[in-house]
Amino acid sequence: MTRVLIVDDHAAMRAGFRVILEASGFDVVGEAATGAEAADAVAEARPDVICMDVQMPDMDGIEATRRILARAAAEEAPAPRILIVTTFDRDDHLFAALDAGASGFLLKNAGPEQLVGAVRVVAAGDALLAPEVTRRVIERFAPAPASDHSDARIYGELTERETEVLRLLAQALSNAEIAQRLYIGEATVKTHVSNILLKLGVRDRVAAVVHAHRHGLA
Repeated sequence: MTRVLIVDDHAAMRAGFRVILEASGFDVVGEAATGAEAADAVAEARPDVICMDVQMPDMDGIEATRRILARAAAEEAPAPRILIVTTFDRDDHLFAALDAGASGFLLKNAGPEQLVGAVRVVAAGDALLAPEVTRRVIERFAPAPASDHSDARIYGELTERETEVLRLLAQALSNAEIAQRLYIGEATVKTHVSNILLKLGVRDRVAAVVHAHRHGLA
């Protein structure tokens, strides 16, 4: 069962998230009202996923994300997946969260099904961006198509199946959705994604999506 830590400075919001997530089979292992409390709670609660607000007293969610992941790396411990859930649709929050290592970015006006789906996606190791912000990520990091011969060589190293998987990644499909679309196992999709990241020289799925859009593959 996926263990979830809820971080938000509004008690009513935390309570609402808890009801939604527990009703969907998640184990809510703790709550925190500030980023500092969240950083302290991780060692005790050992969450798989953290639903993290941005604007909070004491320490904001982006700095908390950075510290939690840095601590996990320093201790060589499993790092929780962090889903930023915020009211504010701001580019500075979005790009700072991605830079800090967040696995997803969701707006609080999303419905309960979207929240549940987002937690499942990041818990499975996928990255997720709210539909409202995906285009801005692409525009920020992929301002224009490129035609570099080295890029053509790199894409030539992808197998036909890896190219199919990359195109579906660029459509924001999860591993499970890609597996269903291509009639292959989810473990096989994960292998293809790992190979794609290695061949493209990018660090995560979001970067792979940006790369695909930048070079006209999506």
